[in-house]
Amino acid sequence: MRNTTLHSVIEAFVSEAAMQLTAETSAGAEIPFELVETAGGARGRVPLYCYRPLTGAFIRQHLGLLGAMPTYAAALRALSALDGVDAYLRQRGEARIPAERRECADAALRVFLSVVFAERSEFGFDPDRFEAGYEELESALYEGRALTTVVAPLLGVVLDPDTTEIALGEGLSLMRGDALDDAPSEAVWGDGSEPNVLVVLTTAQDRAAPAPVSVARARFRRTLTALRLFERGGYALGPVAWTRIDTGAWRTVALGGSGRPGLPLRIVAEQEDELRAFCNLVARRTPRSGEIAWALSRFEMGCERLAPFEALTDYLLALRALLEPEGPASGRLAGRLAAICARPEDRATVAERTAHAISLERAVIGGLAPAHPGVDSLVGELTEYLRALLRDVLCGHLDSDLCAVADELLVQAV
Repeated sequence: MRNTTLHSVIEAFVSEAAMQLTAETSAGAEIPFELVETAGGARGRVPLYCYRPLTGAFIRQHLGLLGAMPTYAAALRALSALDGVDAYLRQRGEARIPAERRECADAALRVFLSVVFAERSEFGFDPDRFEAGYEELESALYEGRALTTVVAPLLGVVLDPDTTEIALGEGLSLMRGDALDDAPSEAVWGDGSEPNVLVVLTTAQDRAAPAPVSVARARFRRTLTALRLFERGGYALGPVAWTRIDTGAWRTVALGGSGRPGLPLRIVAEQEDELRAFCNLVARRTPRSGEIAWALSRFEMGCERLAPFEALTDYLLALRALLEPEGPASGRLAGRLAAICARPEDRATVAERTAHAISLERAVIGGLAPAHPGVDSLVGELTEYLRALLRDVLCGHLDSDLCAVADELLVQAV
């Protein structure tokens, strides 16, 4: 087995499909049969016939039911991200091979079920038939190619107790470290007693091609960015990643520092679909240049400072890029930020708190420690305002011209 993630999601899909189809037959749904001649009759005698269940046709009739199962979506995502699905369909004799990856994956799941339950009148899950069918599927997917895996600890996150993996798409997933077979112990176990969550990228490629470490770095960073925008908390990638080809030995690659982990955020089962959709949205809509891109990079720099107070100037620079293009001498940042982020009755308080944060900037530049313990809380408020602005712009809830949005709100308040 090369791809343990694919194996687990396909197995879960087939197991649930078996239960659903069994329930249908128990409720009275009939499997069509055909009458076929069998070998073995003596020469000159009347031929022998038997009834062969047409399980493929029965499965086709119930595709709507199977497509509504939770495990179907995960299996479809996993297959859609892989090359070679069309080769599997051709190998199984499919006459029409869809050009669109999602349709191709959907057809492959249908064909796979037909293979596993071929000529059976009952739909109980048979591990031996499943493994034989999966071996054929994986052989077609990876013929002449190698599966490369890159993993790194994602600190500051824990998964729901019943969740071992959250697939984010295109071979990327979050996985509980102890659920990944043969994962390096240094990646799985940190300082605590709970296993780390790993961010995992699996890609199929020619055996002669170099490991996609640079691609993994970029996608791991985008996932970290999405988490920082998704929910308040301290998240970081471990400084080292591990990569291997197929089931070969793991080797280490450097990632570099990426922040200060805080108290772990638990991603509950109800949040998984939202997180998956948000990560994909951030990957699609994050600009590469302009004020939003620059402010986002300053936001991330602030998230990676060792102490919150040290990040104050990063957050203020990001907010000025978004809300104060006239420069700090204009004094318009506090009012504009309050106009967008606070209710009318709270705007004066938010503007005053922001102005106070601005007054502390010189102390940060001078390397002076905060004079009172409430400063970290003040910086935390500023962080949340900035995070909310960036998230709402990327999601399309706010226009990217935040100055115009704020000034219009201020005019309406007069």
